[in-house]
Amino acid sequence: MSSILFHIQDAVGYITLNRPEKFNSFNREMALQLQEYLDACKQEEIRAVYITGAGKAFSAGQDISELVGEHKLKIKQILAEHYNPIVTRIRKLEKPVIAAVNGVAAGAGANMALCCDVVVAAAGASFIQAFSKIGLIPDSGGTYFLPRLIGWQKASALAMLGDKVPASEAERIGMIYKVIPDEQFETESKKMVATLAAMPTKGLAYTKQLLNMSFHTDYIEQLAEEDVFQQRAANTDDYKEGINAFLEKRQPVFKGK
Repeated sequence: MSSILFHIQDAVGYITLNRPEKFNSFNREMALQLQEYLDACKQEEIRAVYITGAGKAFSAGQDISELVGEHKLKIKQILAEHYNPIVTRIRKLEKPVIAAVNGVAAGAGANMALCCDVVVAAAGASFIQAFSKIGLIPDSGGTYFLPRLIGWQKASALAMLGDKVPASEAERIGMIYKVIPDEQFETESKKMVATLAAMPTKGLAYTKQLLNMSFHTDYIEQLAEEDVFQQRAANTDDYKEGINAFLEKRQPVFKGK
């Protein structure tokens, strides 16, 4: 059985982490497959991406069995070849990526979710920075994204104490976008990604690129970049369609071009 399930439907690339018996913890095979499918999502046919987990968990993070034994992997290799390329691909992908957190998201699993453009969680889901429990530091962008989402003080405490954060608390502190009741989670989260897939894809990609830039530019530089990207957006077919639909008092039909 493949450790990643992937299919395309209605302009959405659906990625499911598929090691439910291991709470979707990452081994090398799964990490490399995820990179392949994120690359596959670059194709023009796909206009939004949906990542979730099979079974009860989103992802429990690293499969610890790969860290011990005769054939154990080195931490350096895991970061350089597994998690850092995954996070980088998500942030560079020029279309929106939704993390649909259906259950526990721990360690690298949590931080992979938090680097996505929109994070929604089932009411019964939770997030854990589990690294300190075994003497490690939050990787997979955890020390970068978490303080920007929730502030330095809360990020520091969660990273050090390793407290479990229920979905409702994660929404309250701004760690995630929205909590959805468990029984409605799949339906509502898929409606959300369908909405994104029907929107002006290039405009969303430019928005994502500008948000990425805002992590390292100052205010004046960001204004200049907004000027550049707004001109690009104004030259897209979807912008023209949006304007025409507004003037004609109808719903726009965007094509991602």
